[in-house]
Amino acid sequence: MSAEADPSLITLHELTKTYGHGDAAFQALRGVDLTINKGEFVAVMGPSGSGKSTLMNVLGCLDTPTSGHYLYQGVPVETLNAEQRSLLRRHALGFIFQGFNLLARTSALENVELPLLYRGISKKERRERAEEALVSVGLPTKMRNTPAELSGGQQQRVAIARAVVTQPSTLFADEPTGNLDTSTTAEIMELLTRLNQDRGITVVMVTHEDEVAAYARRTVRVKDGLIEFDRLHHEPAPLQP
Repeated sequence: MSAEADPSLITLHELTKTYGHGDAAFQALRGVDLTINKGEFVAVMGPSGSGKSTLMNVLGCLDTPTSGHYLYQGVPVETLNAEQRSLLRRHALGFIFQGFNLLARTSALENVELPLLYRGISKKERRERAEEALVSVGLPTKMRNTPAELSGGQQQRVAIARAVVTQPSTLFADEPTGNLDTSTTAEIMELLTRLNQDRGITVVMVTHEDEVAAYARRTVRVKDGLIEFDRLHHEPAPLQP
């Protein structure tokens, strides 16, 4: 199969991650094999201490494996230095966190512009792309508001706009609805689903909620540092019209 025809985006083989040394060593990942194809929406689940957050950090190049192999679009990530991993994060990956991670005294627009500033993009283009991203997440009238002036759901929409403004190929979401009520959770999950379906962005999401995982097309459950099961859903949760 040619590289162009290969659907795989992420490939892990015998991936391990150990923290500490000697008697204090803890093996968070114990030989994970996993393939995620382009355009998939994958929910990663597991109990506390299972290794799911460590797996997400390694996939997002926020941490490095102890051994094994990690290919991202054919690039062996484990061989990259810190600067090269930073470039990969900046140009190919987007991140959404449970706590939103917005700058408190900065407007929604300026928060969304920030990743483009790191890329050295001109002020005019930054502003245009940030405005477009905020419109795409349903916040055309909240661009000048600071996080304190926004609801939790609106803050998470700003965080999603910031994550997608760089046009990443992969979006990593770590408990993206953990701080939200049921109604707002549904709104955020429908937004993530549309980004996956309409833009073809691959979404990898850590969650402990079955109702949230149901929006994904595939669930990977981690237990004791290994993949316990990996299942495709017949149908994702329905979107609201």
